[in-house]
Amino acid sequence: MATTLSSQSQAASQAVSTLTLSDADVSQELYTLRDYLRWVASEFHLAGLHYAHGTASAWDEAVALCLGALHLPWDIDPAVLEARLLPMERARIVALVRARIETRRPLPYLLGEAFFAGFPFNVDERVLIPRSPIAELIEDGFAAWFPDEPPTRVLDLCTGSGCIGIATALYLPTSDVILADISQEALSVARENITRHDVGERVRAVESDVFDGLAGQRFDLIVSNPPYVDTRDLATMPAEFRHEPSLALGAGSDGLDIVRRILREARGHLNDDGWLVVEVGNSDSHVEAAFPEVPFIWLEFERGGQGVFALSAAELDAHAASFA
Repeated sequence: MATTLSSQSQAASQAVSTLTLSDADVSQELYTLRDYLRWVASEFHLAGLHYAHGTASAWDEAVALCLGALHLPWDIDPAVLEARLLPMERARIVALVRARIETRRPLPYLLGEAFFAGFPFNVDERVLIPRSPIAELIEDGFAAWFPDEPPTRVLDLCTGSGCIGIATALYLPTSDVILADISQEALSVARENITRHDVGERVRAVESDVFDGLAGQRFDLIVSNPPYVDTRDLATMPAEFRHEPSLALGAGSDGLDIVRRILREARGHLNDDGWLVVEVGNSDSHVEAAFPEVPFIWLEFERGGQGVFALSAAELDAHAASFA
């Protein structure tokens, strides 16, 4: 019986393989946006891709790819689903699907764009793909800590693409923002995004190894999404993450190499009523273990996400010895 079942399984697999369409066949047999959404989702299911760069499923990724390939907004009229695509549009979708499956490059890199806090940002392999839950805090204007007036000066530390700082400037039009990063390549992308969003009068990109390039500067709010992946997680991450810059991901055996520096040095750059907000992801357990006496405020998010803490300047003062 086992041999029979095995033979049947092999025959079924061969039958399926004979039904697989070539790229040319796909372009000739599928016509509407609805056709391509269904086909792309099926291809992604079969390929077993990993989703962590703005989508959470094969269907969501299919929608993002098709809309991105056609330069259509997310809130497009559903009637467009029945629109017949031009041959060049069909070919572009097919090419993106093949590239996504064969290279495992995250979709935002293939499209050259990612959305964060409702705004589009240029992205490529020089920077992490924006996906921080801090977007919710930005959209709320950091009102939990600045209920009356927005922060006058904001620092986006370890800025990467600049998405956190630039989105903050767009939501808080009276705030001045510094984008700081050790990587000149990342800062080049951040400057592209400053230009894209026309915020150059209030947003400036600065090269800085944590706070080393910011001598004498103080801020009302320091926000950071630094490298925080520990050695074990870095070694076992899915292939999609290997396209992102390792400098922006790994941070030592417990993921806290940069976070420790931030905690130790941030108070020297915060105003007395200022706040520090830092994302540490699933290294939050390492933070708690390393600083058990510190009253970190761990934030909750409506759209999901974990490992973001807030500390006031006063709390940094009170626990300075712990960070030394």
